[in-house]
Order: sequence, then C-alpha cells, then structure tokens
Amino acid sequence: MRILVLGGSVFLGRAFVTEALARGHEVTVFNRGRSGSDLPGTETVRGDRHNAGDLAALVERAPGPDRSWETVIDTSGQQPHAVATSARLLREHASHYVFVSSVHAFARWPDRPVDENSPLHDCPADSPPGLPFSTALKAGCERAVLEQFGAERSTVLNCGLLIGPYESIGRLPWWLERTARGGRVLAPGRPDLPIQLVDARDFAAFGLDLGERGVGGRFVTTSLPGSSTYGELLTSCAAASGSNAELVWVEDQRLRAAGVQPWSELPLWYPEFDDNGSASAIWQADSRAAAAAGLRCRPLAETVRDTWAWLQERGPREEPYTQGLQGDALGIDPQKERRILAGEL
Repeated sequence: MRILVLGGSVFLGRAFVTEALARGHEVTVFNRGRSGSDLPGTETVRGDRHNAGDLAALVERAPGPDRSWETVIDTSGQQPHAVATSARLLREHASHYVFVSSVHAFARWPDRPVDENSPLHDCPADSPPGLPFSTALKAGCERAVLEQFGAERSTVLNCGLLIGPYESIGRLPWWLERTARGGRVLAPGRPDLPIQLVDARDFAAFGLDLGERGVGGRFVTTSLPGSSTYGELLTSCAAASGSNAELVWVEDQRLRAAGVQPWSELPLWYPEFDDNGSASAIWQADSRAAAAAGLRCRPLAETVRDTWAWLQERGPREEPYTQGLQGDALGIDPQKERRILAGEL
C-alpha cells in the first residue's frame, strides 16, 4: 500500500513509519525536518502543514497525475485549522484517514472514566489558526477530519499515555535513569495503583491494521484498565537498569504537603484524589473496544527493557526532559527528594 505519514520522524510517527516499512508498504513522510531524521526507505517531502502552499506542493510532487495514497496517518495534528486544511486537500488523494487524537479530547477526562461514546470538548472544526494550546483542540481536529473524509473513511484513535523507545518527552526515560543511579528512590503513591500505558509500537501496529482494512470509527487506544501497576513500572525500571535501587513508597498526602508537582516532578504520578476530594479517573479509560478490534499490548517489562536498551544506544542527554508548551522540566530535585525521604518535608 501507499501510505502518507504527516510527521513521521519522532516517537509515535517513527513507530508508524518503522512498522509500515516492515510490512512492505511505500511510505511518504511530510514534515519540516526539524525534530528528527527520517528513516531510510521513505519518500521525504519537506513542508509545514500550517502552510497551504506546502500542502499543495505535496500532492503536486508526483511524476504522474495520480498522486494518491490508500491511507493517511496523521500523527502531528494539533490545531483544527491545520488539520482541516490538510484533510480538505487530501480527501481526493487518499482513501482513508487515520487521525491520532487523545483522551484529552473527552470533556470528562480525567475526572470520570471515558469510552468511545463519551462527550467531547466543544471545539469546532473551523476554529481559527494559531489558537493557544488547550485540551479541547484535539476535539476540533477530530471534527475537521470527519467533516472532510466522513465517518466511514476516518479512524480516530484517542491515545492514552505512550511509552517506549524514542520517547520524546522523557517520562519513562527519566524513571529509568533515576532508578539506574540506585540508592533510595522516592516512589509516589502506592505500588498496587493500577495504571494504563501503551507502547508506541503497539499503538502504531493497531493503527496500521485499521488503516489497511479501511476500518472507520473511534477507538480509545491504550492498555486495558488494571493491566499493570505503578509498582510494576518502577520495579521493571530498576530491573532493566540492573541497579540496587530501593523503592521507598510515599503516600499522596505527604507528597502534596511537600509541594510535589504531579506529573512533572514525579513523572506519571497523579494523586488519586484531587483538591475537591473526588477520585481521579486518569487511569480509567475503557479500551475494550480497541482490544476487541485487535489492539495487542506487550508486557510492560518488555517495553521498559527495550527503552533502557535504546537509552544506552542514545547515550546521555545534555538537556533536561521537558513537557508542555512552557517547557516544564521533568524530575524532582535530588535535594528535595532526599528531604522528603528523610521526613524533613
């Protein structure tokens, strides 16, 4: 098949391209060429998806009149206006559109469990360009795809939290590097807390399966609820790195009292109860429909081992891991960690 990947050089896009090439597909990647190197064996087209002229050049760059693809894989859509522009241009040049959205598109997440029928944020497909980041934007992006390609020619994948080799944010890499240093490690919450993580390679394989078969619809795409725990995650990190790390579990209340920032200072940690006393449903996305449609998630320990192996190949990272548009640094200050473990905070 001929497949067009919008993105394709970093983490999930790379996973899609790797999987598509392994299946023998002809792959075109369209990106700016700033975030990472493209994989050998692809046709590379440089351009900015926010630029209508660059998108027009993409479909005109053919040796013949039939510039078309069976499937578009959109891993980089963040603004409804840009997604609408690309989908409008490509609807006559592609049979199917697979859009990588997020559980953030659901209005009730993470306060309540969500599934494919949960209400979305109120964000229109024709939103103006350059909007400030918000979780609602993904909902507008979804509507843009559906308006241009229709429900039968569109697949929306509401992505859970991705991990695996080439992770660009650094949540799992930070934990691997922290446990590798050994000693007493601040472990947040409780070890039996159920979590939901999905390997980017498994996500990509599932998305390609649906694209190859032209399966339309929406799928909450992450591991099944309760498939792993926080304790399994951190134990696997220590085992993969071969360290002598001692996990010291500290309850949510103490961490909150010490001013620890959820999700950033201790990546992947979010207190089970928010300031209003309601339970967080961050790890309660119902992914049974995706599992029934063929999503297969490898064991968490395997993903952790493979990510550690990639980190050894990559070597030390000079800049800190960051997340969000503000570039918030990931990871707790070592002195603050020691003070909490010593009971000083």
